[in-house]
Formats: sequence, C-alpha cells, structure tokens
Amino acid sequence: MIDWLIKLINILAQLLVFLVILSAILSYILPPYHELRRILDRIIDPMLLPIRRVVPIVAVFDISPLILIILIQILSFALTRILITIR
Repeated sequence: MIDWLIKLINILAQLLVFLVILSAILSYILPPYHELRRILDRIIDPMLLPIRRVVPIVAVFDISPLILIILIQILSFALTRILITIR
C-alpha cells in the first residue's frame, strides 16, 4: 500500500512540474486569452500567486515557477521519505 502511495506522489509531482514548465513556456508563446493558457493558469496560478507576493521579479524574469518547482520537489522528497520510514 505504501509503495503505491509513494509512486502516486512521485507521478503527481512530475506531472505538476511538467505543467509548471509548460505554463512558463506557453506564457511566452501564446496570448493570455488562449484556451490552453487559461486552463493551465487555472491550475498553476493559485500555487504561483503566494510566491509572487513574496519574491520580486528579478530584472525582467519571473522566477516564481522555478521556486515552485523546487518546492514541489522538496515536498515530494519529504513525503516519500516519511512514507519510507513508516514502512
């Protein structure tokens, strides 16, 4: 049971990181009203907004997606380590 949960956490973390990267790339390519961007923004923006409130834009770059990816990886690692110790 715990092995299944660890795999699920890893898959969800990878999917979320992929969506963050895709959202960041598409923000440079597609207009904000494009349907794909709107869908991704509805998923990703609630996680990015708290980071954007704390971390300022560096030069012209928004580094909040990078920080979100790092936080996702840290959380995924911590959860899997906790589950491994419980096993």
